[in-house]
Amino acid sequence: MSNGPEVLDADLVVLGAGPGGYAAAFRAADLGLDVTLIDPEAEPGGVCLFRGCIPSKALLHQAALIEEAAAAAERGIGFGKPAIDLARLRAWKDGVVQTLTSGLGRLAKSRGVRRIRGRGVFHDRDLLEVNTEDADWTRVRFRHCIIATGSRPAVIPGLDTESPLVMTSTSALDLPDTPARLLVVGGGYIGLELATVYAALGSAVTVVEMTDALLPGPDRDLVRVLEKRLTPKLDAVLLGTKVAGLTIRDGQCRVRLEGVADEPERIFDRLLVAAGRRPNSSGLGLKNTEIQIDDHGFIVVDEQRRTHEPQVFAIGDVAGEPMLAHKATHEGLVAAEVIAGRDVAFEPAAIPAVIYTDPEIAWCGLTEAQAKRDERAVVVGRFPWAASGRALSLGRGEGVTKLVTEPETHRILGGGVVGHGAGDLIAEITHAIEMGAVAEDLALTVHPHPTLSETIMEAADAALGMSVHVHKRR
Repeated sequence: MSNGPEVLDADLVVLGAGPGGYAAAFRAADLGLDVTLIDPEAEPGGVCLFRGCIPSKALLHQAALIEEAAAAAERGIGFGKPAIDLARLRAWKDGVVQTLTSGLGRLAKSRGVRRIRGRGVFHDRDLLEVNTEDADWTRVRFRHCIIATGSRPAVIPGLDTESPLVMTSTSALDLPDTPARLLVVGGGYIGLELATVYAALGSAVTVVEMTDALLPGPDRDLVRVLEKRLTPKLDAVLLGTKVAGLTIRDGQCRVRLEGVADEPERIFDRLLVAAGRRPNSSGLGLKNTEIQIDDHGFIVVDEQRRTHEPQVFAIGDVAGEPMLAHKATHEGLVAAEVIAGRDVAFEPAAIPAVIYTDPEIAWCGLTEAQAKRDERAVVVGRFPWAASGRALSLGRGEGVTKLVTEPETHRILGGGVVGHGAGDLIAEITHAIEMGAVAEDLALTVHPHPTLSETIMEAADAALGMSVHVHKRR
């Protein structure tokens, strides 16, 4: 590696090539800027593509396929016990990732985005030092910079062992094996998604959650639908419980649980820590700048994603909640356009969230629970999927679609869906909120029949007290 005086110059440097970073780099290049993209991986994609959203959803789809095959037997179609080849499943999942990441690499090249494989650290407010072995430069001087370094799995004191028997969400996606007994620490979306995968593959899965409820965020009526279907597939769900001690001995995880009266010590073959994520704001040399970090480790930004250094922006997980890939992408597009001289800001009316369990849960905008906490009057329209022809024909009548509306104007303030394909349905509700739509707009929009999308129209009718398929006694 050259240590000479050469310094690369760029209009824009983007630190991190995840869904926020590469989107920002590509948009900036399309707007005529000279862009350098710095990331440790050989191709763009970030955690989402390499070790998060995409590989987990690939595995969740296969888990759903196993469950669907088992359910088909009850309808007269039997497939027998599935033969699971972990090596082929792992290779297929990796192939999906490789196809997408290599495609992003070609898009970067076609746009003229310069890529450096390495990690950038601020030397001062407009100069980065890049730790890399495959380039002739170690420094990049920039006129603008976007920090898009993402997040990493959180660790729990006492469980941060180097033992391969203790997995993070990253290592769990590598499918090292199918443990006979698996303990999942954390009842949030990461823990339950991975619990779903391993349970379908044949593991006896126990989930422990230190709070008294699974899945903070969505309304409880949506979560209850998931709990009813998911809990029988798991060995146990222990709420109000935490891991008080861990000993690795004889190739097993001996775990001491606090909050359970019986069997406070249990033995598992593997342990998966899924206790959330932490922003990657440390180790960036931010002390050499005026950039500020809040008490949670997030970089402080304004509505244009600008930090306290006017020429430096931050987007995605490192810049605050919610830590979602689609939020990062839109922030990246805003930051790139601001740098190109456009007067724009990141001001979404709602950001959808999806939990890809079976059934999926998706929600956006104001929840019913939030309205209750704020003592805000709302009208909630619910449509049970037990009244949906399409849901019943799929054998998935357990779902619910709901809308939260303003009493006087009927304006749509929020919504939620639990059921098969909920993540694909929530965009219509998010769009309605963004456009300032009222319940009548959805109720009067002709939806195709029979589809699950009709449940949104039916929920709007219910909010207006005019549901055709659900009679509400006056």
